[in-house]
Amino acid sequence: MTYFLTSSPFGVGSPYLNPANGFIEKLREELVSPCAAVFVCSDPNRYDFTDHIAMDMKKALEAAGFAFSSFDILDGRNMEQTAVLVKKAGLIVLAGGHVPTQKAFLNQCGLKDALHAFDGVVIGISAGSMNCAETVYAQPEEPGEAISTTYRRFLPGLGITNTMLLPHYQKVKHDMLDGMRLFEDITYADSQGHVFYAIPDGSFLMGKDGRETLYGEAYEIRDGQLRQVSRAGDAYPLIS
Repeated sequence: MTYFLTSSPFGVGSPYLNPANGFIEKLREELVSPCAAVFVCSDPNRYDFTDHIAMDMKKALEAAGFAFSSFDILDGRNMEQTAVLVKKAGLIVLAGGHVPTQKAFLNQCGLKDALHAFDGVVIGISAGSMNCAETVYAQPEEPGEAISTTYRRFLPGLGITNTMLLPHYQKVKHDMLDGMRLFEDITYADSQGHVFYAIPDGSFLMGKDGRETLYGEAYEIRDGQLRQVSRAGDAYPLIS
Protein backbone atom coordinates (compact mmCIF):
# COMPACT_ATOMS: atom_id res chain seq x y z
CA MET A 1 0.00 0.00 0.00
CA THR A 2 1.06 3.54 -0.79
CA TYR A 3 -0.69 6.42 0.93
CA PHE A 4 -0.97 10.15 0.48
CA LEU A 5 -2.47 11.78 3.56
CA THR A 6 -3.36 15.35 2.74
CA SER A 7 -4.79 18.35 4.49
CA SER A 8 -6.61 19.09 1.23
CA PRO A 9 -5.71 17.72 -2.21
CA PHE A 10 -7.24 20.76 -3.93
CA GLY A 11 -5.65 24.08 -4.75
CA VAL A 12 -6.82 27.12 -2.80
CA GLY A 13 -10.17 28.14 -4.26
CA SER A 14 -9.65 25.69 -7.10
CA PRO A 15 -11.52 22.55 -8.24
CA TYR A 16 -8.24 21.03 -9.43
CA LEU A 17 -5.59 19.00 -7.61
CA ASN A 18 -2.87 21.05 -5.98
CA PRO A 19 0.53 20.30 -7.59
CA ALA A 20 2.42 21.84 -4.65
CA ASN A 21 5.28 19.80 -3.17
CA GLY A 22 5.11 17.31 -6.04
CA PHE A 23 1.74 15.84 -5.06
CA ILE A 24 0.41 15.14 -8.56
CA GLU A 25 3.79 13.99 -9.84
CA LYS A 26 4.21 11.51 -6.99
CA LEU A 27 0.65 10.29 -7.34
CA ARG A 28 1.25 9.59 -11.05
CA GLU A 29 4.25 7.45 -10.10
CA GLU A 30 2.15 5.27 -7.81
CA LEU A 31 -1.41 5.09 -9.13
CA VAL A 32 -2.17 2.67 -11.94
CA SER A 33 -4.57 4.22 -14.44
CA PRO A 34 -7.23 3.27 -15.29
CA CYS A 35 -8.26 1.68 -12.01
CA ALA A 36 -11.32 1.08 -9.88
CA ALA A 37 -11.76 3.67 -7.13
CA VAL A 38 -13.79 3.81 -3.91
CA PHE A 39 -14.69 7.10 -2.24
CA VAL A 40 -15.34 6.55 1.47
CA CYS A 41 -17.75 9.02 3.06
CA SER A 42 -17.30 11.03 6.24
CA ASP A 43 -20.98 10.77 7.23
CA PRO A 44 -22.89 7.66 6.14
CA ASN A 45 -26.25 9.42 6.04
CA ARG A 46 -25.43 12.62 4.10
CA TYR A 47 -25.96 11.09 0.67
CA ASP A 48 -26.25 14.28 -1.39
CA PHE A 49 -23.19 15.83 0.25
CA THR A 50 -21.12 12.69 -0.27
CA ASP A 51 -22.20 12.34 -3.90
CA HIS A 52 -21.22 15.96 -4.55
CA ILE A 53 -17.74 15.84 -3.03
CA ALA A 54 -17.05 12.42 -4.54
CA MET A 55 -17.75 13.78 -7.99
CA ASP A 56 -15.58 16.82 -7.29
CA MET A 57 -12.73 14.48 -6.42
CA LYS A 58 -13.31 12.31 -9.48
CA LYS A 59 -13.32 15.35 -11.79
CA ALA A 60 -10.14 16.72 -10.21
CA LEU A 61 -8.35 13.40 -10.64
CA GLU A 62 -9.53 13.07 -14.24
CA ALA A 63 -8.39 16.62 -14.99
CA ALA A 64 -4.93 15.57 -13.76
CA GLY A 65 -4.92 12.70 -16.25
CA PHE A 66 -6.15 9.77 -14.16
CA ALA A 67 -8.81 7.41 -15.53
CA PHE A 68 -11.19 5.04 -13.79
CA SER A 69 -12.90 1.81 -14.73
CA SER A 70 -15.34 2.54 -11.88
CA PHE A 71 -15.71 5.16 -9.15
CA ASP A 72 -17.87 3.83 -6.35
CA ILE A 73 -19.09 5.61 -3.23
CA LEU A 74 -19.08 3.79 0.10
CA ASP A 75 -21.59 5.11 2.63
CA GLY A 76 -24.69 4.01 4.51
CA ARG A 77 -26.41 2.89 1.32
CA ASN A 78 -24.00 0.04 0.60
CA MET A 79 -21.68 -0.51 3.55
CA GLU A 80 -22.31 -4.27 3.44
CA GLN A 81 -20.32 -4.23 0.17
CA THR A 82 -17.16 -2.82 1.78
CA ALA A 83 -14.99 -5.90 1.38
CA VAL A 84 -16.07 -6.45 -2.25
CA LEU A 85 -15.47 -2.84 -3.25
CA VAL A 86 -12.06 -2.68 -1.59
CA LYS A 87 -10.95 -5.97 -3.11
CA LYS A 88 -11.43 -4.70 -6.68
CA ALA A 89 -10.11 -1.19 -6.02
CA GLY A 90 -6.76 0.32 -6.93
CA LEU A 91 -7.57 3.61 -5.20
CA ILE A 92 -9.31 4.36 -1.90
CA VAL A 93 -10.18 7.99 -1.10
CA LEU A 94 -11.12 8.84 2.48
CA ALA A 95 -13.27 11.97 2.67
CA GLY A 96 -12.86 14.88 5.02
CA GLY A 97 -15.42 15.75 7.68
CA HIS A 98 -15.98 15.23 11.42
CA VAL A 99 -13.38 12.78 12.71
CA PRO A 100 -15.49 10.81 15.26
CA THR A 101 -18.46 10.60 12.89
CA GLN A 102 -16.33 9.13 10.14
CA LYS A 103 -14.51 6.86 12.59
CA ALA A 104 -17.80 5.37 13.78
CA PHE A 105 -18.73 4.56 10.18
CA LEU A 106 -15.31 3.02 9.48
CA ASN A 107 -15.87 0.73 12.46
CA GLN A 108 -19.38 -0.11 11.33
CA CYS A 109 -18.43 -1.00 7.75
CA GLY A 110 -15.27 -2.94 8.73
CA LEU A 111 -12.89 -0.95 6.54
CA LYS A 112 -9.81 -1.77 8.62
CA ASP A 113 -10.23 -5.49 8.05
CA ALA A 114 -11.04 -4.94 4.37
CA LEU A 115 -7.80 -3.00 3.91
CA HIS A 116 -5.65 -5.75 5.40
CA ALA A 117 -4.55 -7.13 2.02
CA PHE A 118 -5.03 -3.91 0.03
CA ASP A 119 -2.07 -3.17 -2.24
CA GLY A 120 -3.20 -0.01 -4.01
CA VAL A 121 -3.14 3.70 -3.21
CA VAL A 122 -4.94 5.49 -0.39
CA ILE A 123 -5.62 9.23 -0.50
CA GLY A 124 -6.74 10.79 2.76
CA ILE A 125 -8.45 14.17 2.96
CA SER A 126 -8.43 16.02 6.29
CA ALA A 127 -10.45 13.83 8.70
CA GLY A 128 -9.83 10.87 6.41
CA SER A 129 -6.08 11.40 6.84
CA MET A 130 -6.45 11.69 10.60
CA ASN A 131 -8.43 8.46 10.82
CA CYS A 132 -5.63 6.56 9.06
CA ALA A 133 -3.50 6.66 12.22
CA GLU A 134 -3.08 3.70 14.56
CA THR A 135 -4.17 6.04 17.34
CA VAL A 136 -6.26 8.97 16.11
CA TYR A 137 -6.11 12.32 17.85
CA ALA A 138 -9.65 13.64 17.36
CA GLN A 139 -8.82 17.28 17.97
CA PRO A 140 -11.94 18.98 19.40
CA GLU A 141 -13.70 20.81 16.60
CA GLU A 142 -17.36 21.47 17.39
CA PRO A 143 -18.70 23.65 20.23
CA GLY A 144 -18.84 21.73 23.49
CA GLU A 145 -16.28 19.08 22.55
CA ALA A 146 -13.37 20.78 24.32
CA ILE A 147 -15.22 20.91 27.66
CA SER A 148 -17.12 17.65 27.36
CA THR A 149 -16.34 14.96 29.92
CA THR A 150 -17.43 12.22 27.50
CA TYR A 151 -15.81 13.34 24.23
CA ARG A 152 -12.98 10.93 23.37
CA ARG A 153 -9.91 12.70 22.01
CA PHE A 154 -7.91 9.53 21.29
CA LEU A 155 -9.49 6.78 19.23
CA PRO A 156 -8.28 3.55 17.60
CA GLY A 157 -7.81 4.19 13.87
CA LEU A 158 -7.24 2.29 10.65
CA GLY A 159 -3.60 1.60 11.52
CA ILE A 160 -2.23 2.64 8.13
CA THR A 161 0.28 4.95 9.85
CA ASN A 162 1.51 5.75 13.35
CA THR A 163 1.64 9.47 12.49
CA MET A 164 -1.07 11.74 13.92
CA LEU A 165 -1.83 14.59 11.53
CA LEU A 166 -3.62 17.88 12.16
CA PRO A 167 -4.85 19.37 8.85
CA HIS A 168 -5.69 22.93 7.75
CA TYR A 169 -3.15 24.45 10.13
CA GLN A 170 -3.10 27.73 8.21
CA LYS A 171 -6.85 28.10 8.78
CA VAL A 172 -7.31 26.91 12.37
CA LYS A 173 -4.10 27.81 14.20
CA HIS A 174 -5.70 30.91 15.76
CA ASP A 175 -9.14 29.38 16.35
CA MET A 176 -10.97 29.59 19.67
CA LEU A 177 -13.19 26.77 20.95
CA ASP A 178 -15.27 26.77 24.12
CA GLY A 179 -13.46 29.88 25.33
CA MET A 180 -10.00 28.38 24.81
CA ARG A 181 -7.30 28.66 22.17
CA LEU A 182 -7.54 25.53 20.03
CA PHE A 183 -3.80 24.93 19.92
CA GLU A 184 -2.15 26.66 22.86
CA ASP A 185 -4.79 25.69 25.46
CA ILE A 186 -6.16 22.42 24.09
CA THR A 187 -3.89 20.67 21.59
CA TYR A 188 -0.58 21.52 23.25
CA ALA A 189 -1.85 20.04 26.51
CA ASP A 190 -3.07 16.92 24.70
CA SER A 191 0.38 16.47 23.13
CA GLN A 192 1.95 15.48 26.45
CA GLY A 193 3.37 12.04 25.72
CA HIS A 194 2.35 12.28 22.06
CA VAL A 195 3.59 13.74 18.77
CA PHE A 196 1.31 15.53 16.32
CA TYR A 197 2.19 17.00 12.93
CA ALA A 198 0.22 20.08 11.90
CA ILE A 199 0.15 20.67 8.15
CA PRO A 200 -1.43 23.39 6.01
CA ASP A 201 -3.28 22.73 2.77
CA GLY A 202 -0.77 21.75 0.09
CA SER A 203 1.37 19.65 2.42
CA PHE A 204 0.97 15.88 2.74
CA LEU A 205 2.38 12.72 4.25
CA MET A 206 3.45 10.00 1.82
CA GLY A 207 4.10 6.46 2.97
CA LYS A 208 5.47 3.48 1.05
CA ASP A 209 7.42 0.33 1.94
CA GLY A 210 7.55 1.24 5.61
CA ARG A 211 8.97 4.72 5.00
CA GLU A 212 7.18 8.02 5.51
CA THR A 213 7.97 11.54 4.35
CA LEU A 214 6.26 14.82 5.01
CA TYR A 215 6.24 17.00 1.91
CA GLY A 216 5.87 20.74 2.32
CA GLU A 217 5.43 22.96 5.34
CA ALA A 218 4.90 21.07 8.62
CA TYR A 219 5.04 21.62 12.36
CA GLU A 220 5.77 19.12 15.10
CA ILE A 221 3.80 19.42 18.34
CA ARG A 222 5.41 17.37 21.08
CA ASP A 223 4.99 17.55 24.87
CA GLY A 224 3.39 20.97 24.71
CA GLN A 225 5.94 22.52 22.35
CA LEU A 226 5.65 23.46 18.67
CA ARG A 227 8.52 23.62 16.20
CA GLN A 228 8.59 23.97 12.45
CA VAL A 229 10.25 20.94 10.87
CA SER A 230 9.91 21.77 7.16
CA ARG A 231 8.96 24.48 4.70
CA ALA A 232 7.24 24.55 1.31
CA GLY A 233 9.21 22.42 -1.14
CA ASP A 234 10.95 20.41 1.60
CA ALA A 235 10.88 16.66 2.09
CA TYR A 236 11.07 15.71 5.78
CA PRO A 237 11.58 11.98 6.46
CA LEU A 238 9.88 10.61 9.56
CA ILE A 239 11.68 8.03 11.64
CA SER A 240 9.44 5.22 12.87
